[in-house]
Amino acid sequence: MNLRYAASWPRLQWAIGWGLWLVLAMASAQPAWRPTPTQPTSTVLVFGDSLSAAYGLAPSQGWVALTAERIARRKPGWRVVNASISGETTDGGAARIADALRRHRPNVVVIELGANDGLRGLPLLQTRINLAHMIGAAHGAGAEVLLLGMRLPPNYGPEYTRGFERNYSALAQRYDTALLPFLLQPIALDRAAFQADTLHPVATAQPKLRDHVWPALEPLLQ
Repeated sequence: MNLRYAASWPRLQWAIGWGLWLVLAMASAQPAWRPTPTQPTSTVLVFGDSLSAAYGLAPSQGWVALTAERIARRKPGWRVVNASISGETTDGGAARIADALRRHRPNVVVIELGANDGLRGLPLLQTRINLAHMIGAAHGAGAEVLLLGMRLPPNYGPEYTRGFERNYSALAQRYDTALLPFLLQPIALDRAAFQADTLHPVATAQPKLRDHVWPALEPLLQ
């Protein structure tokens, strides 16, 4: 055996042993791998007025927030963005829909607008044009649409109230969107379900609205 090589062999063994120990020590110091929680990759955009903005309530009490909680439990990978504004008309919605679509890139858009148009007696044709614009913009961005309809009290006259209600069904048929004909149907005849203004639901009524919307919304969360 080469004497120079034989002399260096113990030092080589020591270096290899030390290096192996160092690798094992570093590996044991690393935290155990854990899978990261599923990050939402799909978005539901709720585009509405005070009925969806939880007017007079804490935001967490509204039907939209309650729906978001349900989606988080039942539909991993989905999230809800509430872009509703109290007092919004379809004019306002049509003006801001493009920016909302660009910002949030939703897969599903829930349109809940028109009630303020009706309460102000605005022209039915203009409301219909605005709603059609929002539906078209959402479809153009590749999103499915759920249209939440409204009804007016009879004191607005039969012609106007029938035409107002017909706007939603006609648009849903023309543009092949999902439709919930009347958002407030489960509570409409219950005075105790509304705040003092008789227009906005109380907190205890919000779960009923969530449950009313859910069968129309869930099939779109695919």
